[in-house]
Amino acid sequence: MNSVDIALKESLEIGGALGAALVDFTSGMTLGTAGNSHALDLEAAAAGNTEVIRAKLRTMESLGLQDTIEDILITLGRQYHLIRLLQSHSGRGLFLYLVLDKNRANLALARHRLRAIESQLDV
Repeated sequence: MNSVDIALKESLEIGGALGAALVDFTSGMTLGTAGNSHALDLEAAAAGNTEVIRAKLRTMESLGLQDTIEDILITLGRQYHLIRLLQSHSGRGLFLYLVLDKNRANLALARHRLRAIESQLDV
């Protein structure tokens, strides 16, 4: 099993996880997905969240912010969508995308686990 498969498998082990993807936000293409594909179209979600990242980066640039995005949280009525931009040199331009069941997830723990998974990911 390669590093991407392991990272996605570990992401699904986070409490409340419904789906996970590794995405290239320069192209919007997924490098891998895991989870219940019937409940959530991870490919479409990944492409849409690529636009979220691009918009935030443009906004930061227009404001002159010299900083990086760690993660972006989107809170829905029944789900959390967590977008974690990879900070490693080999992971530039990529993000981990995690969908959580809001009633079963511990958001702080999920963010912590996703950060640890990112640190072990070799792309």
